[in-house]
Amino acid sequence: MATRIALGIEYDGSRFLGWQTQPGGGTVQDALEAALAGIAGQPVSVTCAGRTDRGVHARAQVVHFDTGVERPDSAWVRGVNAMLPESVAVLWATRVADDFHARYSAVSRSYRYVLVNRPVRPALAARYAGWYHAALEVDAMRAAAALLLGEHDFSAFRSAECQAKSPVRTLHALGVEREGERIEFTLRANAWLQHMVRNIVGTLVYVGAGRQPPQWAKQLLDSRDRTLAAPTFAPQGLYLEAVEYAPGWNLPATADGRRALPVAP
Repeated sequence: MATRIALGIEYDGSRFLGWQTQPGGGTVQDALEAALAGIAGQPVSVTCAGRTDRGVHARAQVVHFDTGVERPDSAWVRGVNAMLPESVAVLWATRVADDFHARYSAVSRSYRYVLVNRPVRPALAARYAGWYHAALEVDAMRAAAALLLGEHDFSAFRSAECQAKSPVRTLHALGVEREGERIEFTLRANAWLQHMVRNIVGTLVYVGAGRQPPQWAKQLLDSRDRTLAAPTFAPQGLYLEAVEYAPGWNLPATADGRRALPVAP
């Protein structure tokens, strides 16, 4: 009889070609499944809470898989980590009910975007933060962000390749905070469309730079036209920060990022 196992993992997205497996390998899923197979002694297929693009990082990705072999939970952590590249690590492993699903059981997903705002491009943070050269007005970006909260059709913020059946999403929170040259955008929604976070960040940057007024964010929502919005922002500064589940699943605290170790910068 198969047992369902949930894992929490973190990874440096700059070292991979994205999450989803590819014929030529090089993705987080490819690396993780190969390491799990080494412990299980048979092929293992994982399902994640949210697929990330090339260059996007994760502090608290959650996956599940089914296996017919019996291993202690420590084997799915320390044993798997011994077979993984240094840029990805399993944080925890736990047995879950057969009806748990890393993607469909999640009630919300949170992202953080780190932006360096200064005239000169960063070097040390080049793989871990976005960059914008001109001065950005935080209050204007906050005003625009407030207009995006709630349930909306986010067609103007989805990729042309997005395969989601519906463009309607509920954006629960969108914060903008500055500390020196660093600006952080924190976003939480029930689910996300492809490139939605990076497209929102791009729109807020346009507003912060004075290229558009805050009300433009609402105009974009109403238009449902992706071609009217700002370009998709760079992936380097984006982190999957937390995946939230109902308490009844009894997942470790790192499932929502509260105990995840910090990642550069």
